[in-house]
Amino acid sequence: MDRIPLAVVLLVAACTSGESASTRTGSSERAAARAVASDSGTHGESAAGRSASGEVAASSGSAGGALPPNPQGRIPVLEYHVIGGDKNTLYTRTAASYKADLEETYKLGYRPITITQMLNKDWRDVPEGTAPVVFVFDDASDSQFRYLDQNGKLVIDPTSAVGIWLDFAKTHPGWKNRAVFCMLNGGAAGHNFFGDNPKWGGQKKEWRLQKVKWLADEGFELCDHTLWHAKLSQYPDAVVQEQIARNAMGIDSAVPGYKIRTMALPYGLWPKNRSLAWQGSWTDPKTKQTHSYKFDAVLEVAGGPARSPYDPQFNPKSINRIEAIGSDISRQLNKLAKDGTRFVPPAR
Repeated sequence: MDRIPLAVVLLVAACTSGESASTRTGSSERAAARAVASDSGTHGESAAGRSASGEVAASSGSAGGALPPNPQGRIPVLEYHVIGGDKNTLYTRTAASYKADLEETYKLGYRPITITQMLNKDWRDVPEGTAPVVFVFDDASDSQFRYLDQNGKLVIDPTSAVGIWLDFAKTHPGWKNRAVFCMLNGGAAGHNFFGDNPKWGGQKKEWRLQKVKWLADEGFELCDHTLWHAKLSQYPDAVVQEQIARNAMGIDSAVPGYKIRTMALPYGLWPKNRSLAWQGSWTDPKTKQTHSYKFDAVLEVAGGPARSPYDPQFNPKSINRIEAIGSDISRQLNKLAKDGTRFVPPAR
């Protein structure tokens, strides 16, 4: 099912080269999106977007007390790719920096939720006086979810993103398994449901679907990110729909009947027919079976903190994110706190 048709391969070769998730370079579109993120975030907020006091509220459990409700504020949706390496780059976050992000987020009074919970206005995992944050992991590299084979028993590598998350939760009350994994199931360099060959972190192809199912069973959200990270703006409608539908089919193979609510745009690039990003279909030329998809949310690649689902201008088909680049996450989180513009759920 993950094999790419020859016609698509030839089309890719003609249109682009070096488009693997591990080696791609930032496009002008991404640069523009990041420029917007640096200036948007909380600039130009109305009084309704500020907390009742207009002051910096301390995190829940700290000496300053709980955060006051602010349902018109902004929600940080954080975007990660590869976790590991010796230094931070455009698509790589070192384990130390990732751990620091988790720690700072927690201390600032945030608790994790999924995009589905955000859409449903489901704040049950956000204790009174705290704020929601969404962690999103793109591309499904082995660095995000890696198994170790210990005498025939598979255990989660504590140095992978999931392993670090689980260890963090053990010492931080209220930190649940709530994050979003926007996955590829046919990408290059092992970006295929977290590794499809031992040369990618020792991962075996037969472990892939098991990992995806584990994530769903443990409360994480599964998200469509296309088959192999195609630049959707460069392809005809038929290829766009095949890329998205075959990724959804891969997820369904791991978790039959799973309802995918969210799709993340590769590179933040929209298809020419924008609506195909959230709804379309593809007919398998071999089986003649038609596979349809329909999502409720589409994630942009950047743009700053996302609007609240209570905001009249909230558009679930265009949810902004904050990329894990340099100190961007820390800067945006602290700006939200300083300006009093972060979202805090209504009193319950």
